[in-house]
Amino acid sequence: MKKILVSLITITLIGISTASLVACNNVAEYTPEELAKLKEENQIDTTNETVKKNLEWIAPQEKPFNQVDDKWYFVVWRVNKNDDWKIIKFLNDTFLSDEQTKEIDLKNNYELFLYKAPYFPIDLVIGKINNIVSIVQWREYIKNKTYFKSIYRWNLEENNLPYLVIDNKGNIKVKDE
Repeated sequence: MKKILVSLITITLIGISTASLVACNNVAEYTPEELAKLKEENQIDTTNETVKKNLEWIAPQEKPFNQVDDKWYFVVWRVNKNDDWKIIKFLNDTFLSDEQTKEIDLKNNYELFLYKAPYFPIDLVIGKINNIVSIVQWREYIKNKTYFKSIYRWNLEENNLPYLVIDNKGNIKVKDE
């Protein structure tokens, strides 16, 4: 009886982890044309041509954090739908191997961090501090616009970083514009 019970538990756990594995890798995939259109639509509205040309909207399918590119990223995020949007910048300068994290920001006992899970690309995650359970992963961005509004990459050097802010409508803009 004990062997049968152990076998049933094992089969159940394998079924659950397989379903989770498939569900976790659900990333919206855009054609090159769709992606180009989205990049244009998500370009911030500014008169500063340098910012307009070098601040690039990033889609989860691009998997930007899988390589150390020493580029600056701007993340617009919040913990829940009642919070104001928050913008944070970080340098993608750390290689992560399986089960490693890089803390980016903290807010209300929640952490924004990069995480490398086995067999998955590095992802941006919001999770409760000191708890391995995440609220949301960036790759599920399309389903969870509540937590992540957008991510941008700055394609120039650090000394030219724009000072970005969020207006009262939640739009990203260059400060003083």
